[in-house]
Amino acid sequence: MKLSLKPISRILLVAGLTISAGVAMAQNMAHAHMGHVTTSWGDTPDQMGLLPTAIEEAKIAAFHAGLAAQQLDNLDWMQTHARHVLHAIDPSAIDGGPGLGYGVLAGAAGTAKHIGLAAAAEEASDNVKTHAVHVATSANNTVVRVEAIKANIAAILAATSAADAAAATQANAALATALLEGIDANSDGMIDWTEGEGGLNEALKHMEIMAAGEDM
Repeated sequence: MKLSLKPISRILLVAGLTISAGVAMAQNMAHAHMGHVTTSWGDTPDQMGLLPTAIEEAKIAAFHAGLAAQQLDNLDWMQTHARHVLHAIDPSAIDGGPGLGYGVLAGAAGTAKHIGLAAAAEEASDNVKTHAVHVATSANNTVVRVEAIKANIAAILAATSAADAAAATQANAALATALLEGIDANSDGMIDWTEGEGGLNEALKHMEIMAAGEDM
């Protein structure tokens, strides 16, 4: 199953994040790297931004992780959808699947890298430097969750009975949801950008705040 790229594109447009990478580079390198995160990067599907690509892949992963957890007594079912999740999070680890072919892992890691480059640019404002920490932390939280999902998938694919795969399948359903929504790790009733909490939605939120602060 492939989900439409249009909704996230509309979100970024409404949020004022449709930044021309070429124009941004003429202004300053901080804005150029913000454009790589939100608007366009060379090797993503349709040259989308790294963050919207990661978000679309995470939606696919969450969908299939949820499907897998619907039949915890069916090993073939769980293993099939575990493979689909794997393709959405890291297509380099499997041949073929329902993802876009880029992966949450590459999109989230690329987001963290390029927002770090934005913050390190000579032209970076205090606004960029502040929110870059928030975006990068949430993106890196996502990378950690992807690795946990991959470890669970390895256990699911190695299982010889449904009972052996059920716990990892249930864990992946929660982790895949957290790719987008994050986790309330400290049980304070809210999810923020901090280590262990924020996910891709939190990264998007702080990109929106950063862009607004740059009048972009």
